[in-house]
Amino acid sequence: MRQTRSAKHAFARPAGFTAIAALGMTLLLAGCGSDYPLGEEQRKAAESNKSTLQGTLTGGGSSAQNSAMNAWTTAFSSQHPKVQVQYASVGSGAGRAGFLASGTEFAGSDAFLKDEEIARSIETCGPQGAINIPAYISPITIAFNLPGIKELNMDAKTIARIFSGEIRSWQDPAIAKLNPEVELPELPVTGVARADDSGTTENFTEYLHTVAPEAWPHEPDGGWSDATGLEKAQGNAGVVTTVTRAEGAVTYADDSLVDDSLGKVKLKVGDDFVAVTGEAAAAAVAESHRVEGRNEHDISLELDRKTTAEGAYPMVLVSYLLFCSSYQDPQTVELIKTFGQYVVSDEGQKVAADSAKSAPMPQNLAEDARVAIDSISVRP
Repeated sequence: MRQTRSAKHAFARPAGFTAIAALGMTLLLAGCGSDYPLGEEQRKAAESNKSTLQGTLTGGGSSAQNSAMNAWTTAFSSQHPKVQVQYASVGSGAGRAGFLASGTEFAGSDAFLKDEEIARSIETCGPQGAINIPAYISPITIAFNLPGIKELNMDAKTIARIFSGEIRSWQDPAIAKLNPEVELPELPVTGVARADDSGTTENFTEYLHTVAPEAWPHEPDGGWSDATGLEKAQGNAGVVTTVTRAEGAVTYADDSLVDDSLGKVKLKVGDDFVAVTGEAAAAAVAESHRVEGRNEHDISLELDRKTTAEGAYPMVLVSYLLFCSSYQDPQTVELIKTFGQYVVSDEGQKVAADSAKSAPMPQNLAEDARVAIDSISVRP
């Protein structure tokens, strides 16, 4: 199933102008102050480092990428102390809007640009438009707060019924049937969804719509319908914090934000229940293939949400870096290519895995990403 982004606005989106303005202000504030924002160690590294690369890159978007991005920018700055990479974790929707409006040099997004966004990107990025480069692979966790319970089995239909508001008790027969050995508490189910336009939401709803369309007939999208009656919070961190504070609460979130204080759902895949791990997410991504009809260097992936491959966890997101295929400024091209190559390198992927529990990209996908980044050029 293609990782689609519906053109139907079935869910509300934040106003584009507000999102771009917020992104710009965040990056403006981030850019104020010292030439060495990481402190004395960065200053010392700059004085001894022989790298001649210098300048500033601005980006924003995916909150799922934020932990990895912090690790990437810190490690990159140690190698190139005179470069500042600023990233605002404002959500995928705001990140795409800022990038397409020329507010940033790159963006992070948990869903690839749809066809109409690619068409719009020509104005910003030149005749070849923007390209989508996979950079971060992570499972989406169903996290819950039930005292004494750290693991539950669920299938797509049951998850869909919970987040549509149909299942309202943790003792519902559908949950009990999948967990016969668990003493479920007499607590109401309090679902928590994202308030912002989110790639995590888009991937999550695409999984539900693909695997359990009768229970989740809504088209995938980055916003959340108010009709479900769920509580809402801002960003991956916001929904996790909300659930941590309320017994009986449940949410969906990037696994990197969920610690041991919450329980996690094992997902039914084929005849098995698969636990959330980076390796299981990578196994699902290995079943994917490229979206057809795109720029030869665009690596938008169609994920097989219905895979029954052993050990695969298909409720996964592939988060992208969005770059222009060309930039007018040669220095920007050098900065983008050097930073992008670091992110998809073995070292960069390990740094992300260590800091954010993400799955390193399969080697063939990482090699395709390196070739694509190398193709970025100076616009005539």
